[in-house]
Amino acid sequence: MVWTKKAARLAALLVVPVVVIACSISYKFNGSSINYDKVKSISITDFPIKSDYVYAPLATKFNEDLKDIFIRQTRLKVLKPSQNADLQIDGTITGYNQYNQAVSASGYASETKLTITVSVNFVNNTNHAEDFTNKQFSAFRTYDSSQLLTAVQDGLIAEMTKEITDQIFNATVANW
Repeated sequence: MVWTKKAARLAALLVVPVVVIACSISYKFNGSSINYDKVKSISITDFPIKSDYVYAPLATKFNEDLKDIFIRQTRLKVLKPSQNADLQIDGTITGYNQYNQAVSASGYASETKLTITVSVNFVNNTNHAEDFTNKQFSAFRTYDSSQLLTAVQDGLIAEMTKEITDQIFNATVANW
């Protein structure tokens, strides 16, 4: 069979996209460095609030966000804390505090700083050299003191729990 230039170009146009699609490489930039041959499961215990000031929705939001980051960014099977998982995370919310951050010329607070602190225990049953106990993670946000905490805290908590859960993720499975 004799190929004409037009037929050769048409064949090349059909073959090249198939080759490019078939040879594409997928990268995942979530930062995890998990050896899935060894590590297959994780258990995450709910973190209770043990701070002087308690805002009940904080525990729910934090616990959901912590489990969610591992579900979304890894292939680990999430087990109940009573089961023997390869990775185990537990801890407490040790601080939920607000402080006056800045004072205006009138002598009143102009900014307030809201801080969340979490103490985390991590056990890697496949490599105990990576274990840690009572490691502190925290995040803070400032807000205008003319606003009530009740008006801004849900939004600030959402931002801070995301930041803290990212820190915990990086410290446990990203090896940063």
